Amino acid sequence: MSGEFAVWVYLSRTPLLWLTVTLAAYLVADRIALASRRHPVANPVLIAIAITGTILVATGTPFADYFEGAQFVHFLLGPATVVLALPLYEYRATVMRSLLPMLAALVAGCLAAMISAVVFAEVLGLPRPVIVSIAPKSVTTGVAMGVSESLGGDPTLTAVMVMLTGVTGGILVSPLLDLMRIRDRRARGFAAGLAAHGVGTARAFQVSEVAGTFAGIAMGLNAFLTAVLVPLVLRWLS
Repeated sequence: MSGEFAVWVYLSRTPLLWLTVTLAAYLVADRIALASRRHPVANPVLIAIAITGTILVATGTPFADYFEGAQFVHFLLGPATVVLALPLYEYRATVMRSLLPMLAALVAGCLAAMISAVVFAEVLGLPRPVIVSIAPKSVTTGVAMGVSESLGGDPTLTAVMVMLTGVTGGILVSPLLDLMRIRDRRARGFAAGLAAHGVGTARAFQVSEVAGTFAGIAMGLNAFLTAVLVPLVLRWLS
């Protein structure tokens, strides 16, 4: 017990505490998801956010203090995205056979996500910086925050919207595709990655490697296309 207490004292005085809390929260969340047989509602990201948020509120810890320790996880988003190229290489023949349908779905999904968000925000009368922050919500956090900041938006608000989009998509994508009777693993994965970026891709990999591969492709291509199209869409709808 004295050894465990010494570890706690050490962690509590360093930023490593919040990195440890983040990782522990995800491990607990993943166990819960596994116990539920990976039910869509038991999304480990959502559960981990709830656990971590509860701890922050209970301890009165400002987000800045938390992020000082947990930012290493944020840094790993880049390498984790690059690693998705490995299954892409393994299934390159399958990808090439599906290239034209993928590109059509990419353009349609990218525009639908951006235009619907911007139009809805305009109807609600939200200020311009908020609209800019919401527009890139369907791409991975690093890209979305960069696009938002460069156009005068709030990167923090963008990060929140990205997570809300990802978690919502991760929960709804499987039941919705089942309801639409879409069984093709390629289509299911591509839809998950396109609509729910990293969270959707993680969910797709839980289903099958083929679905995860196509989700990763969709996530990467959507990030690139969104960065190009967001300024044009905002200018066109403003």
